[in-house]
Amino acid sequence: MKFSNHLVLWYLHNKRNLPWRTTVNPYKIWLSEIILQQTRVDQGMAYYFKFIENFPTINNLASASEEEVLKLWQGLGYYSRARNLHFSAKHIVNELNGEFPVTYNELLKLKGVGDYTASAIASICFNEVTAVVDGNVYRVLARYFGINTPINSTKGIKEFKQLAQELINVENPGTHNQAVMEFGARMCKPQNPDCENCPLNNSCVALSKKIIKLLPVKEKKLKVKNRYFNYIVIQTEDNRTKIVKREKGIWLNLYEFPLIETLSEIGEKQLFEHSKFQELFKNISTSVRLFNKDSVIHKLSHQHIYTKFWVVNTQTSQDFLLSWDAIKKYPVSSLIDNFLNQYKTH
Repeated sequence: MKFSNHLVLWYLHNKRNLPWRTTVNPYKIWLSEIILQQTRVDQGMAYYFKFIENFPTINNLASASEEEVLKLWQGLGYYSRARNLHFSAKHIVNELNGEFPVTYNELLKLKGVGDYTASAIASICFNEVTAVVDGNVYRVLARYFGINTPINSTKGIKEFKQLAQELINVENPGTHNQAVMEFGARMCKPQNPDCENCPLNNSCVALSKKIIKLLPVKEKKLKVKNRYFNYIVIQTEDNRTKIVKREKGIWLNLYEFPLIETLSEIGEKQLFEHSKFQELFKNISTSVRLFNKDSVIHKLSHQHIYTKFWVVNTQTSQDFLLSWDAIKKYPVSSLIDNFLNQYKTH
């Protein structure tokens, strides 16, 4: 109880004034939690306001098209979050008569909602005594109690959840959960934690043993995969182009230029000889230039994408009818968006 009391007291004096902290509306809390998965608060805030402005209620979100949702999400990354958000909104409105689930177990059934998000919503909105465990919580608990079990191991996930559950303030679980997360984000930071001013510094195991930098422990990450993308940027004589909807992978249902993925970087000759290139420009003349001399490297958590944008000037064709201005309406990845901001059509 001492642990919780110290953190809650610190939180009440030091918490940031964030928009989702002034409400217990489950729709708004859910939205904020989904946005803040894999996203810093300062970046996520603008998206939260955009979503609330465009979709003030879950009914508004449910009745939007997936394309509208993805376009609004553009630039935030991890797009499966947006697709799951939209799917679950439709499920709540259509299958649950618009009634938001009120318990941890029911919340877990929503697509895109795991242990952490279900615990956050259940405790903050419905006062259920269920502890959150996110990156901040792992760090605070690992350091304070001196735990070196890897946080991304099966044993670690179970151990930290159990400990967090034992420590939660049963009278006010929502405030307790927010306090631990805020403390990890602001005080017990990954780099340069403020141990000097920490209210727990006289009982922190990691501080007393001088092992702050060693905790929390993570098992070795998966090997990063390199991928090689060649985007075909079509530029016709009448200033038209072509984009296609991605049907798989990280950018599912976002739009992109026709893509040729290769096992390594390729040159112009290999591009011309590729079957996909020949199929795209059957019987019409083309001239090609490489827009970016060096590959654009787009780094994701588990893969690095080396990208070349090949600008192909070609004849007017019924296969290439999209005006350049119209591209702006479609949801695209930040990789494509950055290219569009640099590319000027003639």
